[in-house]
Amino acid sequence: MTPLAAAAPRLRIEPEEAAPPIRVAIVDDSAIARAVLSRMLAAQPDFEIVAHASSAQEAVQVLGGVSADVVILDVEMPGGTGIDALPDIIAAGQGARVLIVSCLCESGAQATVEALARGAADALPKPGIENFGGRFSAVLADRVRRVAGSQVRSPPPSAGAPRARIRPMPEGRLGCVAIGASTGGLHAITAYLRALPPRIGAPLLVTQHLPGLFMPFFARQIETASGRPTRIAEDGLALAADEVLLAPGDAHIELDQQGGRVAVRLARGAAASGCLPSVDTMVAAVARIYGRAGLAVVLSGMGRDGLAGVRELVARGGAAIVQDAESSAVWGMPRGIDEAGLASAVAPPGALAELTARRAGLAR
Repeated sequence: MTPLAAAAPRLRIEPEEAAPPIRVAIVDDSAIARAVLSRMLAAQPDFEIVAHASSAQEAVQVLGGVSADVVILDVEMPGGTGIDALPDIIAAGQGARVLIVSCLCESGAQATVEALARGAADALPKPGIENFGGRFSAVLADRVRRVAGSQVRSPPPSAGAPRARIRPMPEGRLGCVAIGASTGGLHAITAYLRALPPRIGAPLLVTQHLPGLFMPFFARQIETASGRPTRIAEDGLALAADEVLLAPGDAHIELDQQGGRVAVRLARGAAASGCLPSVDTMVAAVARIYGRAGLAVVLSGMGRDGLAGVRELVARGGAAIVQDAESSAVWGMPRGIDEAGLASAVAPPGALAELTARRAGLAR
């Protein structure tokens, strides 16, 4: 009798294909910093160091000849700051995400906000050389993975793949615009607000995941870029057409209505998303007050904050438009809304501004 084991077909187990390494370029004027950062990342199997540069100008030249997923960029360098060169570095990187690693990020909130508003995906304080290693090494590796995540680990659907249906945009009065973002959002928010017409006849609420220390600088950055009055939201502050109100770093934006007056009510309780401030809380508040006259704009960010709020807004007749994968630093928050079939448009920030203008009844 033939043994069962001998008669059974032999299963062939194919080895799992390893994900390609994250390709990193390091731009820092300090040779020691470049060497230490390289050693930290090269020690991990999922990183490959593809280029070094000692200045922003050299970085632009080098990035033209290599393919990088993430550029680690210092701010203070001879011959021009990393912030000033950001647009050129982003263009030369052809899709590479920029992670600012600088000692200025520790105490220089203004420099950090300016870098993020100009297109950096994220920022990380750089310790002194004597404090490199240990905890910082683990934090750096995690942050590079997160910044690279949207394009290396979670690519958008292929051109031939079916996508969620696009919902029709409601018509009628535009009552309020709620803008939410996280990683990469400062640049996207700035681009969106700059592209809007000067007057759309509706207040603009913004929740950006950002520590409270940075909010005054962020408010000034938005006001300068958009030409709109911009304030950090406070309890009892009335919403006004064409004014931007930012959620403070330690509170959610909720709304109260008394007659024709709608005012801010700050809340600090836990949100389902775990975020403080939460995009969900803000969008849900707009849904309850404005219904079909509410519009959510969800831009670059990690996670799913905003999805629950948008569900409520759409259920009440409102609409949501979201940033596309190609222009997002991290396509997490917009992707969740798109894949749930809740978006009325998926486009870059400038095109979303044009759609907002049309929703407000303004021809562009």
